[in-house]
Amino acid sequence: MVKHIILWQLKDELSAEEKEKVKEGIKNGLEGLSGRIPGLIDIRVQIDSLASSNADVMLDSSFTDEESLKGYAVHPEHVAVANGAVRPYTKTRVCIDYEA
Repeated sequence: MVKHIILWQLKDELSAEEKEKVKEGIKNGLEGLSGRIPGLIDIRVQIDSLASSNADVMLDSSFTDEESLKGYAVHPEHVAVANGAVRPYTKTRVCIDYEA
């Protein structure tokens, strides 16, 4: 199994209200991919963080293998969510992929 973890910071110019809407959109969009992409075992998005956090959103996903992760990266449904709900609103992205 391969784990794919991402942390995002949202853009500073977003208001607190806009950030909440964006976080919900990211969560709904990415979690909505469950069961739709070959090899995607589990996908969860955390949007409720403690004040001590320096990231706004976390993606925690699991894939059957590295090839499945590569397929996810270019899958049209994932690309649509990334381009529509994530990339326009994020300023930083940190990722780690590893075998579990």
